[in-house]
Amino acid sequence: MTRLAEILSQGDEIVTGAVVDTNAAWLARLLEEAGLRVRRHMAVGDDPEAIAAALRGASERAGHVVCTGGLGPTDDDHTALGVSLAFDLPLEERAEALQQVEARYAAFGRALDPSGRRQARLPRGAVLLENRFGTAPGFRLDRSGCTLWFLPGVPREMEGMAREHLEPALVSLGLVRDRIHVVRCVGIGESLVQERLRDLALPPGIRIGWRAMIPEVQVRLRGRPEVPPEVLSAVVDRVTLALGDHVFGVDSGPLEEVIGLRLRDLGQTVATAESCTAGRLAAALTRVPGASAWFLEGAVVYANAAKARSCGVDLEVLAAHGAVSEPVARAMAEGIRARAGSTWGLSTTGIAGPTGGTPEKPVGTVYIAVAGPSGTTQRRLRLTGAREPIMDRTVGAVLDLLRGVLG
Repeated sequence: MTRLAEILSQGDEIVTGAVVDTNAAWLARLLEEAGLRVRRHMAVGDDPEAIAAALRGASERAGHVVCTGGLGPTDDDHTALGVSLAFDLPLEERAEALQQVEARYAAFGRALDPSGRRQARLPRGAVLLENRFGTAPGFRLDRSGCTLWFLPGVPREMEGMAREHLEPALVSLGLVRDRIHVVRCVGIGESLVQERLRDLALPPGIRIGWRAMIPEVQVRLRGRPEVPPEVLSAVVDRVTLALGDHVFGVDSGPLEEVIGLRLRDLGQTVATAESCTAGRLAAALTRVPGASAWFLEGAVVYANAAKARSCGVDLEVLAAHGAVSEPVARAMAEGIRARAGSTWGLSTTGIAGPTGGTPEKPVGTVYIAVAGPSGTTQRRLRLTGAREPIMDRTVGAVLDLLRGVLG
């Protein structure tokens, strides 16, 4: 139980989906890096009884519970009351907490009103945690083998306080982390990855899981501290062998980063022409730090006239084959390469939907091409799903095609 952790996010806005809970993901990474095992994420609305029930259950299951939200001055901030109900602890105004709240209000040029003063009421026995990033103090509570941390819900405040208070306390525990390796692959579906690894016999203490993150699938191998590193490495090698050329990295960055580093090492450059991905290909490549060393330019060319003007695509080719065709994809890649003077030219053209498809070229029909020193390589894709997943899979496919040509 000592190594187990749970995360509780509070607020109607979280439960209803009006706000995406990024706090839980950020905290989970922090806890895992400290050697804890996060077993559960929970969310409850602005209901003191629901908060109390969640806290009681979490404190019985885990050695560490981190809660975010509900510490502010408004009538829907019920965290302290929930703690009071959960553990039968009266709320008390703490002089030190009040001093901190008053100082923060003064720093913001505001007078402390009765609502703001509520933030200084903490459960009896709680350890005050200073909030240098906002007005509401946090607090820590130790209950029969479980340490509960209460942090603000505003991400900037939560992260700052977690770095100042939570992280040092976790480091002091001296826990040995599980070893984790991530095998990253592209061009293969999650179900097929699972099928290829179905007969993989795992030694005791090693767990496997996979996660689909369009356009890639990640295989996550986790070894307990007692598992020898060479045993875990041998399993990683077996997974890599089973997935073959689909693997683009082990413990690496995303596909665009792997390609960017390869281009940098080769001293080569790339330019893009996009007709169905709306600049997502260029955006993916330029997310990589240092991309200016190898990414020259990108063009979003939806209209036929734009394809002709920016990529030199012959209007007769467009008329004969249509914008969504292999000849046009080839001409776009070759044209943007010539215009930019780059080593490689990449292109995408297709029908992302939900409209625009025909019996001959249904929604999801996409052509991609990579033009380079030794010629042009192209591929036809038949993708399914909604518009954005089709666009994201197209980006992954053209990057994977470039990866193949780069070697």
